[in-house]
Amino acid sequence: MSVENAFIIGGNDATGIAQLGAMSNRHGMIAGATGTGKTITLQILAEGFSRMGVPVFAADIKGDLSGLAAAGAGRDFSSRLRAIGLDEQPPAPCPVLFWDIFAEQGHPVRTTISEMGPLLLANLLELNETQEGLLYAAFRIADDQGMLMLDLKDLKAMLNWMGENARELRTEYGNISASSIGAIQRRLLVLEEQGGDHFFGEPALQLQDLMQVDFSGNGVISLLDATRLASRSPRLYTAFLLWILSELFEQLPEQGDAEKPRLVFFFDEAHLLFEQASRPLLEKIEQVVRLIRSKGVGIYFISQQPTDIPDDVLGQLGLKVQHALRAFTPKDRKAIKAVAENFRAAPGLDVTATLTELGIGEALVSVLDEKGAPTPVRRALIRPPRSRMGPIEAEERRQRITRSPIGNRYDRMLDRESAYELLKARAEREARQEEEQSRTAAEQTRVSLPRERFWDIPVPKIDSPTRQPLLPRPSCAHHDSVPHI
Repeated sequence: MSVENAFIIGGNDATGIAQLGAMSNRHGMIAGATGTGKTITLQILAEGFSRMGVPVFAADIKGDLSGLAAAGAGRDFSSRLRAIGLDEQPPAPCPVLFWDIFAEQGHPVRTTISEMGPLLLANLLELNETQEGLLYAAFRIADDQGMLMLDLKDLKAMLNWMGENARELRTEYGNISASSIGAIQRRLLVLEEQGGDHFFGEPALQLQDLMQVDFSGNGVISLLDATRLASRSPRLYTAFLLWILSELFEQLPEQGDAEKPRLVFFFDEAHLLFEQASRPLLEKIEQVVRLIRSKGVGIYFISQQPTDIPDDVLGQLGLKVQHALRAFTPKDRKAIKAVAENFRAAPGLDVTATLTELGIGEALVSVLDEKGAPTPVRRALIRPPRSRMGPIEAEERRQRITRSPIGNRYDRMLDRESAYELLKARAEREARQEEEQSRTAAEQTRVSLPRERFWDIPVPKIDSPTRQPLLPRPSCAHHDSVPHI
């Protein structure tokens, strides 16, 4: 194992703890109470992978990971470095790309309704089983009709069309309830208000833009600004990260055992992922975590409690960095005992007691050795980062976004022909056809009536008595008295 494919996480007694590149696709976890140093641990892991030449994706929920893009300065860590067994190294930044669904703190991030798929979308919309089935039907109908669903208005148009044609569709796609359609439409309005109209559309994010290496051979760190997203719409946040994982799983070829991973993925606030996920979604997550390592992707979960992560997922995590936990209640003490059992015991170290004694920047650490076996847990000081601790200034961020190699590739939203336009054109065409048919039928009705010609009009026959003279006939006496001329 070359030194280039490993980096030091921390250590004590002048002995460092190394994270091996070949074991970095076996996933990992950073846990600990608030304020114990989880963010700095995430930062030094991201630094280490980047300098190993591995691209990194991380979500910045609190806004303080942006310091990765600037060199650290102003703090003396010499004593800590000596305790770990490291020489002093000059401050240095990492190559960073900034992303933001709302396009305020970075390049815009989008995907399409079709790419998101019904499983993730149903969880995002918090649909029940009946509504989820109807959503699956919408995707199936769109495929059968050859219609793309790219943004929210496409899905709304498809649901409206299904409601209008429910009787004709029922035979092939099952019952289409108007109440279920109405419930989904209401959930879409909420999602739109939470930022869904920014997220769904084109151009969609290309995975290769998350897997770049700079000209110096350092892996580029893609940093998603989630300060607004995670608080405004935590479900949209988790759905986006799950979509990236599913796309990586589906698109990347098998890599097998390699000296270092293709990509490392940090999932902060992991409890948001598992808290309200449906059983089918949990099974999908467990499958992805289990199989994606063969694609060369390492997933690292960050949360306050290891118990936030399901056992089936927790058992697949190789690196474990556990910061201090607080035992204020019987439930807390029970959780600490469960955490202690997850580590391989080390002689002379009481893990249960140590978990509540750790200071800020200290952790219990266990890694995988070259054979893939967990090392005995060690109490360690976490190494200081070479990049800045804390966020960069707004002007610094703006300059880095302006100089980004991504440029304006995603800045302008596209709106090509999709389900909304096709269904609208179909409705307009059908309306014109109905109008023409109505006009034709009216004309045919007028043509079919018999035309009355003047000479065809029958003249009524009048039965009259013997013809009377025009003038009354004078009496004979009077006639004889008139002289003849």
